[in-house]
Amino acid sequence: MENYTGLERVKHVGAMTLAAVLLGGNIVLSKVAADDGMTMRVMVAYRWIFATTFLGPIAIVAEWNKRPKLTWTVILQAFLSGLLGGSLFSILFYTSVIMTSATFATAIYNLIPAMTFVIAVLLRFENLSFDKVSGKAKVMGTMICVGGAMVLTLYKGVEVHMWPIKIDLLHHANEATHKKVLAESGTFALGIVLAVTSCVCYSLWIVLLAKVSKNYPCHYSSTALMSVMGSIQSVIFALCFDREVSQWKLGLDRRLFVVLYLGILGSGIVVILMTWCSQKRGPLFVSVFNPLILLFVALASSLLLDETLYLGSILGGFLIIMGLYVVLWGKGKDMKASKLILSKGASQKNDLEAPEDQVGQLTDSSTIKQGMTQ
Repeated sequence: MENYTGLERVKHVGAMTLAAVLLGGNIVLSKVAADDGMTMRVMVAYRWIFATTFLGPIAIVAEWNKRPKLTWTVILQAFLSGLLGGSLFSILFYTSVIMTSATFATAIYNLIPAMTFVIAVLLRFENLSFDKVSGKAKVMGTMICVGGAMVLTLYKGVEVHMWPIKIDLLHHANEATHKKVLAESGTFALGIVLAVTSCVCYSLWIVLLAKVSKNYPCHYSSTALMSVMGSIQSVIFALCFDREVSQWKLGLDRRLFVVLYLGILGSGIVVILMTWCSQKRGPLFVSVFNPLILLFVALASSLLLDETLYLGSILGGFLIIMGLYVVLWGKGKDMKASKLILSKGASQKNDLEAPEDQVGQLTDSSTIKQGMTQ
């Protein structure tokens, strides 16, 4: 196990905190873009276009001569990644933000680790292991997350006022535009369905990432390829509904700022930060910072978007976060156990190594055991 200095730990924590703030900015600014009359479909299309423009050159330079051959399997997996983790997820999630609230949709977003565990179990990528403490913790954490989501959905409670003053970025200068946004926002119940569906898509994408990483182990290139697919998909989908030039027009206004932020900072920089931290400290470390997004969005939306914060949202969000950490704790125990088994296997392999003149005398069973531990 690597030993990290205090400065390195500060860098890792600072990088993931910045990533959480930038991701929270995505959610808050999506409501600003909608208030300006921009549809979520067009916004998502521009987001992935700018993300591709930013990540493409970085992938080319950083992984020059390192990329394996591009096969049809990799292209298909990139297409599915762009759909599940890119275009479809983004459209569903950001539309749910408009239909419900930034805080509510972000709280549902924290269900992703629990949903990923359930999907992984159903697809036989993960074992329940009820006989182990880690297995019980993952099941219990998932149930707590579901309970928190139910509290968040069904219980409102009293209003919670956190700020002595409020800054409303949603000016609604054009009443016709405001009515159009409200008409597109639909119902709160549909927003819940879209938020949950987006999380299912994202969870499926996380499970798919294991296959993608195995077939195409170049993080920047695979992410850039996913962004290309997400761009193509989201542009085609947006053009099916938004064909007016005025919908796609960008000037020196809030729309341009939002899509540049989402593409470069909220997608490109975030991917780089999360990839770096995942390589240094592992995916579990990255997942621990998910609740920070909810905290930032709750504070920012109540201050900047004039959203009312309710006691039910706080309690439900707290339960979801608590369940998330229970699931992550159980997953962490499994990872430690796996590393211990691998280290024991490696030591046994060294003990079984024979002199050159005796190598041929090793039994077949010993060879198989050694292969399984590699």
